Amino acid sequence: MNNKEMEEKIIGNFQRDEQMMILVFAQWCVNNDLEPATLYTQAYPNQLKNPSLQQAIELTVPKIESEHISDETLLGVLSLFSNEDLAFVVTQAIKNRGR
Repeated sequence: MNNKEMEEKIIGNFQRDEQMMILVFAQWCVNNDLEPATLYTQAYPNQLKNPSLQQAIELTVPKIESEHISDETLLGVLSLFSNEDLAFVVTQAIKNRGR
């Protein structure tokens, strides 16, 4: 495998993993009766129509059909991708959930 092929493989793996992170976020939102697009827009107001988010939302299932996704799991996944802006918004939603 040459350098270009290796680079393309690494980029492809990252993009696939990033899509999984967005899907975990979207499903966590559904499971907690939150709107994924609304929270995402709070973190990234300049990305009103994010195709990756739209795709992830389409892949979510009703919360009754979903496995539980803990707050800690979601925050850990967001941390793996250094997604501090979205983690901040999620943390605020978690705090507000108790009110």
